Amino acid sequence: MAGTTDATVARRQLSRRLRELREAVPMTQEQAAELMEWSVSKLSRIEKGQNGVRAMDVENMCNIYRRPDQADRLGALARAAKNRSWWHAYSDVIPEGFDVYIGLEPAADRFRWYESGLIPGIFQTADYARTLIRTDHPEDTADEIERRVQLRLTRQSLLTREDSPQRWHVVLDEAILHRPIGSPAIMLAQLERLLEVSELPNVTIRIVPFHIGMHTGVTAGSHVLLDFPNSADAQFAEATTVYVEGWTGALCIDQADVVARYERAFDGIARAALSSEDSRAMISKAVKEMNAK
Repeated sequence: MAGTTDATVARRQLSRRLRELREAVPMTQEQAAELMEWSVSKLSRIEKGQNGVRAMDVENMCNIYRRPDQADRLGALARAAKNRSWWHAYSDVIPEGFDVYIGLEPAADRFRWYESGLIPGIFQTADYARTLIRTDHPEDTADEIERRVQLRLTRQSLLTREDSPQRWHVVLDEAILHRPIGSPAIMLAQLERLLEVSELPNVTIRIVPFHIGMHTGVTAGSHVLLDFPNSADAQFAEATTVYVEGWTGALCIDQADVVARYERAFDGIARAALSSEDSRAMISKAVKEMNAK
C-alpha cells in the first residue's frame, strides 16, 4: 500500500486554506469569482474540496487575497492533490462517499470506531467480506465482487504498518459475535481473526454486552472518528473527522459541533463496554461455541 500522504488530505487542506484566506480579506465568493473570471459554483466546489485547482490559479488566488507568501505552499498542495493513490485503481467499485474516507484513512493516527451490526471491514476475512458484498451488490459480476473484497483486504495492511503506526480503538455490540454471516466455517474463521487482531499492540477491541441495554450507540449508530497527527503549522492541521455510512452513501464530517456530538456518543459507548481483557474472553467464548456446533 502507498504511504501516508494522500491527495485527499492535500485537497482538504488546500480548499480549507483558500476559503480562510478569502474570508480574511474579507471578500465574498461572488467578488472572488468575478476577479478569477469563474462562476461562483466553481469557486464554491473548490472551497468544498469537490474540485481540483491548478497551481497557477492558486497563485492568482493568493495574490487576489493579498497573501502571495502562501502561493508556494498552497501550489504544492494543488499539485499533490492531483496525485493518484493506490485505491484509484478500484474507483469503479468504491461506494459513493467512501472515496473521501479511504483517502483520509492512511493519514489518521487514531481511530475511535463503533460498530453495531457487523465486523468492521478493516478486520474482515475475505469470506466474511465476500458474503456481505454479495448481499449488498447482487448485480455485481464475480470479478467486481472480488475487486471489492481485494480493496477491503488491501486496506488492512494499515493495522500492521511500521511507519507511523496507527491506534485503533474499536467498540462492537455483542450481537456482532452471534449474528451468523455465511456458513459456520466462515463465521468461525472471522471470530478467530477478530481474536487475532485484538492481540495487536495498537488495537483495542471492546464489546458492549447485551445486558447493558440502552447506551448512546443505540441512537448514534455506527460511526468512525478519525484523529490526525498534530501539525507544526496549525493552519494545515487536519481536524478530527467523523465518518458515517448509510445504505445509499456516506459522509465525512469535520464540522466541530457535529464531531463533538459523536465524541460524546463514543465516550458513552466506551463507558458501557467491557474491558479489553473481558472482551477477549467474550470473543474466545464465542469461538468455543462455534467450534462446538
